[in-house]
Amino acid sequence: MVDLRADTGGNMWPMLAVVGPILGDGEVGAFVDADGNNSVWSIKHGSPYADGKPAGWSDGRPLAGSAPPVAVLTGKRTASAGEAVVVAFRGRPHTRFFGEQTFGVPTGNKPYRLSDGAVLILTEVKDADRTGRAYDAPIPPDEEIVKDPRPVARNRDEVLQAARNWLHGQAACRRP
Repeated sequence: MVDLRADTGGNMWPMLAVVGPILGDGEVGAFVDADGNNSVWSIKHGSPYADGKPAGWSDGRPLAGSAPPVAVLTGKRTASAGEAVVVAFRGRPHTRFFGEQTFGVPTGNKPYRLSDGAVLILTEVKDADRTGRAYDAPIPPDEEIVKDPRPVARNRDEVLQAARNWLHGQAACRRP
């Protein structure tokens, strides 16, 4: 289970380094610019790569076996680099998304230092999943579960429970 509900963004590369062994080796996404040019994100030996070059982390260890089932939890606070991780899981076999749609900024930014020392940050690319689908809006889950706002539901986590139920129904997660 990968819980991204409180992942408001930051640097996507350490996040991909953490989930790389779960994602599996191969292309997992890309940045797509306005001209349609791609900058590919991939995982090799469990570590993230940008256009075939190490993205700063190495010595990852992929999980044994092929693509185990993964439940990805998303919410309204899942944004920016958090959404990049969501996108990296899109199109992955044996993966299902639970919760609420993401914040809606699955994009990449680039800083530009101005002559007066100020920094201008421009959004220049969209995130695209391993199938090539680009995202520029909130990403909906497979199973939408909106948090019950009533005080009686304060300590219940229906998203976590739905994900757990799905995982328990997967053959690879059943005990022999």
